[in-house]
Amino acid sequence: MSEEPSEKAETKEETETETETKAKAKAKAKAKASASTKAKSEGKKPKKAKETGKEEPSKEAEPAQPLSDQPSPPKSRNEEILDSLLAKYSLPESLVVQLKDKTAGLDLTADQLSRIVEETNSAYIKALIEPGEAAGTVAAQSVGEPGTQMTLRTFHYAGVRELNVTLGLPRLIEIVDARRTPSTPTMTLYLDEEHRVSLEKAKEVVARIERIAVENIAKSIEYDMINSSFIVEIDAEVAEDKCLDLDFIAKSIEKLKVGKVSVEGNSIIISPETTAPEKIKRLRERILDLRLKGIKGIKRVVIQKEDNEYVLYTDGSNLAQVLGVKGIDTTRIYTNNISEIAEVLGIEAARNAIIREAFQVLDQQGLDVDIRHVILVADLMTSTGKIRQIGRHGVSGEKSSVLARAAFEVTVKHLLDAAAHGEEDALEGVTENVIVGQPVPLGTGIVELFMRFSKDGS
Repeated sequence: MSEEPSEKAETKEETETETETKAKAKAKAKAKASASTKAKSEGKKPKKAKETGKEEPSKEAEPAQPLSDQPSPPKSRNEEILDSLLAKYSLPESLVVQLKDKTAGLDLTADQLSRIVEETNSAYIKALIEPGEAAGTVAAQSVGEPGTQMTLRTFHYAGVRELNVTLGLPRLIEIVDARRTPSTPTMTLYLDEEHRVSLEKAKEVVARIERIAVENIAKSIEYDMINSSFIVEIDAEVAEDKCLDLDFIAKSIEKLKVGKVSVEGNSIIISPETTAPEKIKRLRERILDLRLKGIKGIKRVVIQKEDNEYVLYTDGSNLAQVLGVKGIDTTRIYTNNISEIAEVLGIEAARNAIIREAFQVLDQQGLDVDIRHVILVADLMTSTGKIRQIGRHGVSGEKSSVLARAAFEVTVKHLLDAAAHGEEDALEGVTENVIVGQPVPLGTGIVELFMRFSKDGS
């Protein structure tokens, strides 16, 4: 009685194993059959293994994995070794990427890769500035000395006689002095895809931004002393070209509140309330200067064709309002007014503009100055979050050292103010140490050496 259940269990296990083997055999047979039919349909015979004699499905018959399911390519041997070696050093990311690109595909040993990384690291450390280097003095010399070779000239912009832009030493002085408005503010405006190819579309954008005043569309303006009134004769063709009508012009003049305004033919008659000669003269200037259309500050716009697209160059600048004009590519807009860039786009954009403008001035004069000197000047000007000039009202005038401020300009005023406020000078800079006759804290002067003598005197 006790043997029966064990025998039944054994027979059950045997039947299960038999069914499993049969199922596996059927699956294999199905796989072979599908492979052979696929190969036949493609006109190819299934390959036979040399040793076993079994048929193998062709490689071309295997379905390709979709891109999303494919695993990311494994790292090469060189990359793996480089990653382990570079973990010891603090190299910049751009240098690491270059190393991997240069060594990719090369048959190098681990020792060779280790030597490459060591040489790269040592070259990088040598390229860094040394402790105690007079970075500011070198930058000042590098920008100041070529400044003496500059010409005092203006440049006609984009070959157009009406538009010119200040270059050379005057422009460099404007940048370093952080002038709020440059002497010749200009903007370079690129158009969007809809407007950049067609000249007519470009002219539409010009009509939106170019400032049109009464003086631009008036043939003449006269003062009739008998009737005590101004007669403004409008040029009909120019007004039509600028999409302006007489009623709109008359309403715009009425807003000045200079007197009664009426339209007769192509003329607008303005009857002022006053007859005093001085006030009449001022009224005439106000009427002529009245802006009818366009953006404030932009006097003239010139269209130039560059690389199969139309580009607009403006005489005058107003970045904040131009950004909202339809047809302008806002990603490529540029102005040479650095203070406007700081107000609209922020201090980082202003820093980049200072670097670009200053380097462009030096480059156009054929002066080879390393851009890192210009970057240092731009960093110093914008480090506080506002644009500061390099002068007594900016960088030099805000130094913590009393003697350094006094050595630059208005010596007596700085010394008196410092004495009145009881200021102290820590003598940490170059100028103040020169004044008191101490070694300057640069180069070997930055090292402080201490010696400890033994008690017995040996």
